[in-house]
Amino acid sequence: MDVDLRDLELLEATAEAGSLTAAAERLYVSQPALSQRLTRLEARLGMPLFDRKGRRLIPNAAGRRLLVAARHVLGELESASRDLRELRDGRDRRVRFAAQCSTTFPWLPPVLRSFRAREPDIEVRIETVADDAPIPALLADLVDVALVTKPDLQMDRVSLTRLFEDEMVAVVPAGHPWASRAHVTARDFDGTDLVLYDFYDQKRIPSMPLPIPAGARPARITTMPVVTDLVIEMVAGGQGLAVLPNWVASPYAASHDLALVRMGAKPLTRTWFVATRTGSRPPHLEAFVEELVGRLAAPHVD
Repeated sequence: MDVDLRDLELLEATAEAGSLTAAAERLYVSQPALSQRLTRLEARLGMPLFDRKGRRLIPNAAGRRLLVAARHVLGELESASRDLRELRDGRDRRVRFAAQCSTTFPWLPPVLRSFRAREPDIEVRIETVADDAPIPALLADLVDVALVTKPDLQMDRVSLTRLFEDEMVAVVPAGHPWASRAHVTARDFDGTDLVLYDFYDQKRIPSMPLPIPAGARPARITTMPVVTDLVIEMVAGGQGLAVLPNWVASPYAASHDLALVRMGAKPLTRTWFVATRTGSRPPHLEAFVEELVGRLAAPHVD
């Protein structure tokens, strides 16, 4: 696709400003020059990118799709420029942190409080990573510290510190027949409707094994974005049952009238690690890892 950085800046400015005149002022160019550039871009793409509604230019379907890419690329470039300035000036004083398989962080505020008492000048950024895969993000220097549990082919290339074992549990409404059971088996899952995070989508290549007992045959699997609140609301609303880590699901049990049920006579568990790049760590990263380990390396997670 024949699109350059100036084209992306034009697209974003025009979409936000709503007119070429206002976009030209933002980009410090003349309105006729910007209009000609947009015309050339649309000609190269073979389709218009905006619809005119009154005096405003509104991105159409093609424009909205390209705008998603534009904002991603421009945002990454802005972030990279900031990071390079900090490196140049010797001010790379931050911790970029990502946690796998979760959008709930009840344990994080105590970690941050203790860490900031030790390192008050360090910024902690909570990052999201593509495909819920922080190991590649670590190796690409997009994050500094990650909380991980899912196997990754590149795990041998990072430093791992074991934290805890966490049980995977079935999450059902409190009135569900399973709620009074000591545990459920693979056969109990036959014919059920599951609501899972979308990284369990079986159409993905490679697909992630389902977090249910071996041999289980659910009737339907609905996958959702990695937003725990959304999965919980689906279960509470009777749209299926979920399987989540106990430490993720527990805070919702009382507020959403849910039951957490063991899967199998022996718990299904996963091991969690804190991951960093190999080699020596700067003191502020070392301090952050120590706070994570001190908080999470325990029989259970609050």
